[in-house]
This record gives sequence, structure tokens and C-alpha cells, in this order.
Amino acid sequence: MTLTRTQAVALLEAHGLSPSRALGQNFVVDPNTVRRIARLADVGPGDHVVEIGAGLGSLTLALAATGAAVTAVEIDRHVTPVLRTVVADAPLVEVVEGDAMALDWPTVLAGAERWVLVANLPYNVATPLVLDLLDGVPAIARMLVMVQREAGERLAADVGDPAYGIPSVKVRYWATARLVGKVGPDVFLPRPKVDSALVAIERRPAPAAETDPDRMFALVRAGFGQRRKMLRRSLAGLVAPEAFVAAGVRPEARAEELDVEAWARLASA
Repeated sequence: MTLTRTQAVALLEAHGLSPSRALGQNFVVDPNTVRRIARLADVGPGDHVVEIGAGLGSLTLALAATGAAVTAVEIDRHVTPVLRTVVADAPLVEVVEGDAMALDWPTVLAGAERWVLVANLPYNVATPLVLDLLDGVPAIARMLVMVQREAGERLAADVGDPAYGIPSVKVRYWATARLVGKVGPDVFLPRPKVDSALVAIERRPAPAAETDPDRMFALVRAGFGQRRKMLRRSLAGLVAPEAFVAAGVRPEARAEELDVEAWARLASA
């Protein structure tokens, strides 16, 4: 069972609630969509799933129906009691109230070594949250996230794509990523003004290149901060002329022309 639009509206009305714009709440209220997400997540018995922004529990129920154990994280203290009621008959679902940007993730994920993140992420925190989890929570081995379409394109972009930028480099340093679907606004309550995208992210066994990530991403931020400029200008003071030669990177290149390996060589040089 999952929640229809009518059922979600009735739940909210019964508890005197409405979606919070401040929290970026757009609840998924289409059973076919949540079943599609659960299918694309490729999870089942024996898998451990963490869902961020569980809301009213529609996707939670679809994930639980696969037989996976689900830890559903919800920040809204007013919505959490409703969520607990909705999933009360799902024995493998645990509800955690908290802010995903500030959770003690080792404690939350202590029950298993390997986790899959499946979530309809609030647009206002989606990109920084995905990047923070890639940086600091290695227990999350795979992700299937629904995000604003433009954010999804940036997360999955590669060199040569118009959306390629800082998030793209960060994702590709830690993982592989691809767009696996699009979702229109009609499946949400309330309906957003933009389309959404489903992005599948799989963590690499090791980072894509050997280098100091702090040094590398300082260069990435500087390069994309002035992306219209040649690297010899945008990275002036950070990269010596001879370092470009050592790294095999043209100083006349621009930031969007460098893949992860090139950024790593530049940082090491």
C-alpha cells in the first residue's frame, strides 16, 4: 500500500498540517511513482535502506514492500507522528526524527555495514546533502535520489556537458552517477513549478584519483568560480606555471574542460 493524493490530503487535514515551504516539503502522492523508485533502487530482503525526508511515508511503504529494512529520517516534528502511524504495520521500518544535515550518521547507520540511500530530497538541501554524504558517510554505498531536474543534471554531468561543474567533479571523485528517469510535477503535493530527476549514484571502491581532496577541491572551486577565464588566470597564485606542465594540463584550458583525473594531477603537481 502507498498513499494517494486523496489519502495524503486527508492525513494532513486530520492532523491540522500543511506542507512546509521552509522545509521544502513536496510529498510524493502517486503510487506508481513510488513503486517505480523502489524498483529502480533494486533493493530487497537483506538490504538496509535509509530514506531522508520520509514525509508522510508513501515512498517508505513502497520500500518496505520490497522486504528491505528501512530507516526513515524526517526533520519535521509535526509530521513525524503521522509518519509513525502510517508505517506502524511495517515491521522493518524504523523512524528517526532529525536533520539529515546534522545527524550522527555512524550511530544512525550502526545496524549494518552497507546502506542504500533512497530519497525524495528537498530541493533546498539536495546537492549539499548528497555531497556531504559522499564525503563523510562511506557506509552509504549507493544512492537513488529524486531532486530538482537541474540539480540532477549537475550531479550526473561529465566533461563536455553544459551542467558540468563543482558538484559534478565532487560526485565523480567519489562515485559514478547517471540520470535514470524524469518525474513531472503532478505527482507531488503541493505541485512544484519544476520537473524532477532520478539520479543513481554508486560509490567507487576507491576515489577516482590519488591526491589530497582538500587541495584538489580548492582548485576546483577557484577554477569554476571564474569559469569563463583560462586556468592560468583563475588559478593564479594557486598553481605555478611549471605545475601545469607537470600535470599535462593546458594553462589556456577552462575549468569545464578538466575531468577528475586532470584536476587531481594539477593538485598533486
